[in-house]
Amino acid sequence: MDAYEAVFSALAHPARRRVLLTLNFEGGSMTAGEIAEMFDTAWPTTTRHVKVLEAAGLITHAREGRHHIYRINRKRLELVRDWLKWFVNSD
Repeated sequence: MDAYEAVFSALAHPARRRVLLTLNFEGGSMTAGEIAEMFDTAWPTTTRHVKVLEAAGLITHAREGRHHIYRINRKRLELVRDWLKWFVNSD
């Protein structure tokens, strides 16, 4: 799967877009527990969405003590912006 396919596939699901939006508006990082609180589903379901985002390079995670901190990868989102420029700037 190429980078564009991975990113757009990850963005195809509303739950994953919600995670990204929330990460963005929460300053770019959240703990796993904070992400889990966003959903009414069990953590394993949420984990699957988080793993898809991570596999696409849209988020990263690091362990800080007992917490897993997830961070948005703004650089990877530039792929989306750059791809959309083909349509926005075509006059």
